[in-house]
Amino acid sequence: MAPSGSRSVDCWRVLYWIPVLFISLIVAWSYYAYVVQLCIETIENMGEKIVYLLVYHVLFMMFVWSYWQTIFTKPMNPLKEFHLSHSDKELLEREDRRESQQEILRRIAKDLPIYTRTMSGAIRYCDRCLLLKPDRCHHCSACDMCILKMDHHCPWVNNCVGFANYKFFMLFLAYSLLYCLFVTATDLQYFIQFWTNGLPDTQAKFHIMFLFFAASTFSVSLAFLFAYHCWLVCKNRSTLEAFRAPAFQHGPDKNGFSLGTSKNFRQVFGDEKKYWLLPVFSSLGDGCSFPTCLVNADPEQPSSPSGRNPSIKSVEESNQFPPKPLRESQSQLLNNGQSEGSEDRDKRGMSNPALTIEKET
Repeated sequence: MAPSGSRSVDCWRVLYWIPVLFISLIVAWSYYAYVVQLCIETIENMGEKIVYLLVYHVLFMMFVWSYWQTIFTKPMNPLKEFHLSHSDKELLEREDRRESQQEILRRIAKDLPIYTRTMSGAIRYCDRCLLLKPDRCHHCSACDMCILKMDHHCPWVNNCVGFANYKFFMLFLAYSLLYCLFVTATDLQYFIQFWTNGLPDTQAKFHIMFLFFAASTFSVSLAFLFAYHCWLVCKNRSTLEAFRAPAFQHGPDKNGFSLGTSKNFRQVFGDEKKYWLLPVFSSLGDGCSFPTCLVNADPEQPSSPSGRNPSIKSVEESNQFPPKPLRESQSQLLNNGQSEGSEDRDKRGMSNPALTIEKET
């Protein structure tokens, strides 16, 4: 007999699929309303009907494909090297002194490409997954696991949006927006005829009316969400990093992972243009390490009172820590193409955090 606790957990997991089921029902109804009620039953011009159906099915296929990929792409686990070995776990649990725990974690993290820390200056360690968190990795309470380059947990896909499926999520937003805009634009004239009594009094009238309202409403919300994530991609930030800048040795730096708009875009969509519009994985890197750079102060941020560029000070401070070698994924991004500006390139560097143990809240 299964314990009652596991049954309650299974019930909650079933409830998590309700938003996905709701979206699926809306999409299924929109397909029936557009294809059957509008194109087949209402539109009389054969040429217009064929063009509408052709374009609609292309957008519908890409929308469903990207949505499916966003939902069912499982988050990638951090590489084995970030997990504590059995002996290290026992050693850490036996130690009561903070200094000894620091020595253990310092030894483990010495050769790892970890450059970020908590706001208090502690090493980012997950006591649930028992691993040193890679840069940009966060623990998701809903998924109960650490997610590489976590952006957010999305209830509409019942999945975490992170390194493994962020490209799919962006394409899902893009194709769903195009889908809604196309339905709104092609349905508009028949929606107007509905109000002017230009359509026969059939059930198609009500499908056409509700189809226009639903598509136009979703278009507005999707446009804002897609524009926001386009801005995040250009800045090379996640939603979490937009609200709280990642902390490096020199302090919080919201531009710490930005390599310029072009390289930021290719970090998500890859180098091969033929894959950019397809929901297939083409993102660069392994999700555990990312190129970091100290860049000029963002124009959105106020200048320092002393007038000194804070990034210059950051470079000086970071020099007291030995640099770690670049991983292959980092070198590929940093060496690919020309730099986005010689002044920024001169001030770029790698920062290695002071390693102390503290659980991130």
